[in-house]
Amino acid sequence: MLLFFLTPLCVQADNDGPYVLYDSTGAMRVIRVADNGSLLDSLYEEMPDGYRLYVTSADGQHRFSVPLRTPRRPAWETPQAEKTLVISDPHGDLDCLVFLLQNNGVIGAGYEWTFGHNQLVVIGDVFDRGEDVVPIFWLLYKLEQEAEAAGGAMTFLLGNHEEMVLRGNLKYTPEKYKHLAETLGMEYAALWHADSELGRWLQTRNVMQKAGTNLFVHAGLSEAFCTMKAAIPDINAEASRTLFLSKEERKASSPLAAAIYDSSTGLLWYRGMVRSEDRYAPVYAEETARILEQYGAARLFVGHTIFSEPTSFFGKKVIAVNVSNRENREKSRSRGILLQGDKLYWIYDNLPSEPYPY
Repeated sequence: MLLFFLTPLCVQADNDGPYVLYDSTGAMRVIRVADNGSLLDSLYEEMPDGYRLYVTSADGQHRFSVPLRTPRRPAWETPQAEKTLVISDPHGDLDCLVFLLQNNGVIGAGYEWTFGHNQLVVIGDVFDRGEDVVPIFWLLYKLEQEAEAAGGAMTFLLGNHEEMVLRGNLKYTPEKYKHLAETLGMEYAALWHADSELGRWLQTRNVMQKAGTNLFVHAGLSEAFCTMKAAIPDINAEASRTLFLSKEERKASSPLAAAIYDSSTGLLWYRGMVRSEDRYAPVYAEETARILEQYGAARLFVGHTIFSEPTSFFGKKVIAVNVSNRENREKSRSRGILLQGDKLYWIYDNLPSEPYPY
């Protein structure tokens, strides 16, 4: 039952949302900014049967619908699929993401999963910089459900921009998002916390994931972090438990939470596996081999640090997949990695994949 509908209040030019929030009674509030810049705010006493959200990109070029479901944590360890496509850091650029996924057989023209039993891994950082943060999250949310039904997997790991925004650090957040929150009289992070649908989903995301002997983390694994000797399921659970806390609250919560979110050596921030400057406290071949052995991995994939094309380190034991997505698309440079068995391939927007050359 629809309890009320707050009609148009012009707040901004671009589409935004939908944001889905719940109150203590279970009522569902859906907030969105429509094509004409009007703020639409609906409250449902309960979710209508067959309810779907309608999602539109900021420029109106991409449109799809999403059924809601109860979020749950994916298994932290799965067998390696026949094909695993690995990308990172889409940062609100839905057009770049959709183009890449459609041209590599991951999704179809209707934004539906077409990758069968295979796996898509997105190593964090949807928040910030771009104008389509919310549509990207809804697309990944939708694809996870469709991939599971097809026997495949869509895996999204938390990145440092997720942890920043969810603790209220909006340094890189476009003004349109902050303006909407101000119009609603609330903090922007409140649109994403545990009483929101996407907040609940994000709180079930892992920060470490394995597929076969391939390990995925957003930034890297420092020696300082690995001295914690924590098991991957415990790391994921503690990251989720403290996701919505402030920096200070995380530090006070537990040594493991403090280590996970440390802005120098934590696995969402550490650059020392792919940068050799002293200020990054780099690791070298011997330390990297020991770290991978600790987690039972043969290879580690990371995002976070931008390279001109996906780049490997330590004899392909560490693969950095983060690139400048818009620039690489425009210049026909590679945008991620396709893993088939032990073979690595560069993937492109509109060119066939080719063997990784290094």
